[in-house]
Amino acid sequence: MRLTLTTFLTVDGVMQAPGGADEDRAGGFDLGGWLPPHFDETVGQYMGEVLDRADAFLLGRRTYDIMAAFWPHVTDPAEGGPDNPLNRLPKYVATNRTDELTWAGSHRLEGDLAKAVTELKDRPGRELQVHGSGALARSLMREGLIDTYHLLIFPVVLGRGHRLFADGVPPAGLRLADSRTSGSGVTMLTYESAGAPVFGSVEG
Repeated sequence: MRLTLTTFLTVDGVMQAPGGADEDRAGGFDLGGWLPPHFDETVGQYMGEVLDRADAFLLGRRTYDIMAAFWPHVTDPAEGGPDNPLNRLPKYVATNRTDELTWAGSHRLEGDLAKAVTELKDRPGRELQVHGSGALARSLMREGLIDTYHLLIFPVVLGRGHRLFADGVPPAGLRLADSRTSGSGVTMLTYESAGAPVFGSVEG
């Protein structure tokens, strides 16, 4: 399976608490809920296409807890209900906590993270998808395990909050594979990993 990362970002790279004010208040963050005013039909269709390519999910514990509090209770057929990929497919969770994972199809990753994720990628299938999960994503970046980035950039600047590409993320080259824009101003960018970045100089 290819490992893909899909995440919502502000223009200044913040990924914290897109869905609601109380979604993630870590660090005293009080600017949550910046996504809903801009989540239009085009963005929804794009996310549907992403989810339709999944054969399994890999989630950090905070993102898992947020999703597990919502998706198992969705019964609306328009949102997939029990047949939504998030409810139907296996979910692998990177966590040090020992409490039970109650969302159906959830599995705790054991042992070394890089080794466990590499073993998942070696299984047959299309995509092993990471959604959100910033700390997990940065760990995967450091190990060079992410194949594709789906970055949905919302027309908002917050100036503070947890960022996906925080200090300490290793340099990396990317190749633009697809770009779309919604009527609400959301830019949906798909990048493929392209090894080390290339550097040069601007000649006068």
